[in-house]
Parts: sequence; C-alpha cells; structure tokens
Amino acid sequence: MTVTLADVAARARVSPATVSRVLNGNYPVAESTRERVLRAVDELDYVLNGPASALAAATSDLVGILVNDIADPFFGIIAGAAQSAIGDTGSGRAGGEKLAVVCNTGGSPEKELTYLTLLQRQRATAVVVTGGAPADPDHIAALTAKLTRLGDAGTRVVLCGRPPLPGDAATATLAFDNRGGARGLTGHLLALGHRRIGYVAGPADRTTTRDRLDGHRDAMAAAGLAGPELDRLTVYGQYTRASGYEATRELLAREPSLTAVVAANDTVALGACAALRGAGLRIPEDVSVAGFDDLPFSVDAVPSLTTVRLPLHEAGVRAGRLAMGVEAPPPGGTAVIPGELTLRASTAPPRA
Repeated sequence: MTVTLADVAARARVSPATVSRVLNGNYPVAESTRERVLRAVDELDYVLNGPASALAAATSDLVGILVNDIADPFFGIIAGAAQSAIGDTGSGRAGGEKLAVVCNTGGSPEKELTYLTLLQRQRATAVVVTGGAPADPDHIAALTAKLTRLGDAGTRVVLCGRPPLPGDAATATLAFDNRGGARGLTGHLLALGHRRIGYVAGPADRTTTRDRLDGHRDAMAAAGLAGPELDRLTVYGQYTRASGYEATRELLAREPSLTAVVAANDTVALGACAALRGAGLRIPEDVSVAGFDDLPFSVDAVPSLTTVRLPLHEAGVRAGRLAMGVEAPPPGGTAVIPGELTLRASTAPPRA
C-alpha cells in the first residue's frame, strides 16, 4: 500500500502542512520537529514525488545503473555496454534516448539503498543493479523491499552479475556462474598436478567472494584436499592489485612451498604476480597464477593470464535491453551465465 503524506504526519504527530514544509524546505521548522518528521519518512519509506509528480502513473526518461566501482574494468565494461544499449533502444519523449545515469556506490550498502530511493523519487523508467551484493540478510531484505516498491511503481528492475533476490523483486536477473567457473579453474590446476594451492579471496562479506571461494573449495574437496588446510591457504582482501600483492606475501609466509595461486579476479592476480616476482619466483616455472573475469589487460600481462572469461560486455548489452523492455525476461526471471576457462601462459605443471 502506498504511504501518503498524511501517514507520515500521523507517525510524526504533526500536521500534513508541517511535513510538507520539512520536505520542501520552504519554511522554517524547529529542529526537533524536523528530525521527527525525517525519522517518520525513513520508518515508513515515504517517497516524495520528483518533477514528474503531476503524472502520478508515469515514468521519466531516466535509467539508473548502479555499480560498486566505476574505475574497476569489471563494472566499467558492464555499465558502458548497458548505457549504449539503452541509448540504442530508447524512445524518450525529448530526443529518442533515455538518460542513463551511473551511480557509484563504492560497495556501500547504505549508498546502494540511497541511490535507489533517489531513482524512485525521479520515477526512473528502469534500474540496472550490477555486481556482487553484501551477503547480509538485513541488507538483502531491505534491498528486496526497495526493488519491489520500484517494480510496483512501474520501474523495470534488472540485476546483472549478482544472485537473484527472493520473490519477484527484479524484472530479470542475469547471474554469472561464479561457483562453476571457479571450480573449473581450480580443477585445471589440479589436473596439472598442483596440490599446494593458495587462494586470494575478495572481501569476506560479498556474494561474489563467497561463490568463487566455494567453487575453489568444491574442486579441492573433490581431489581429497578438504580440511583446515584450505583455511590456512586462504587470505581475504579487496578486489585490488595492492590487496593481491599483500595477500600473496602472506600466503608465501604461511606456505613457502606453494606451487600455485588462484586470485579472486584478474586485478588481484596482477598483485599476486608482483609479489611472487618480488620473492624471486618465476611464473609459471616456480608458481602458477590464475585469475577470474578475463579483463582486457589479462591477455597482455607477462606472462598472459589464465583466467575465467565472463561475457561482461554481452551481459551489459542484454541488461540494457531488458531495462528498456525490448528483450523478454528469461524463463523464470533468471538466466545463469557460465564462464569460459581461458588457458594462457601463467599456468603450467608444478616444478619437479
């Protein structure tokens, strides 16, 4: 049920006129009253109409694309492809295109919800939410509720590169098979003969980190290598080169006889390579290194990087088309996109 201004007034124990003054900022209001009104707005998740308030049932020409870090090629590729698809297929009132706005959350759950509220106020035509999510039940519940309200108001919601949410919160979900890709990647190293394999993970609280680490451990367990040793040879960090460097130094301190390192993504793998070279080790003669995503620089790394290719550009284009309503949602609302094991020069059998 839609929350009205009168509902906010009743919760805050003030008149509707006072609520309007607080929200519009056009009349002085006591600070204690203002705080009470804003608290009621948050508690009820009341959304003030934006410029399109006179068209209560309409959506605007705005499309929001949420990313964790626009400087990360993973997100830049998806966002760029989605934005191009939105521009190619849009039919806005002003000039034939929708206005696609990229919102950089910095990985903050609070910013993610804030951007979605702002897009809801502007009655966005569509919202594309990209990348992994915090594996926190409270945030998942809040995100599901927020996206459900957006959908109920006529906004198409597309998730790209993150797991589906409970219920019908999204119009469509494009989920990468991170677990299956990681299982195949570690399986490749095991088939080469590696057994002492270190794993450089991403942040422990992200769904992408969890799924890729689970795939790695699936493969290790299938080879009879499950147990406490997996925890000892796993180091968590950020999805950055610097984190990969420091985590690999830590792995070498824990296990100097490592023969392979699996990195949570290609950027982390670059840091791992730098740490190994700094320790006087050759890649892959002494230690093999593998990444994930197949970002553009991976083929030009020295040596070129074995990785799992995710079709980031293709997924972004599809997300944009789904957001514009020119492509039908997948059966059941979710499409699982597999990764492709891409073998290059950074992996080889372990030294004798």
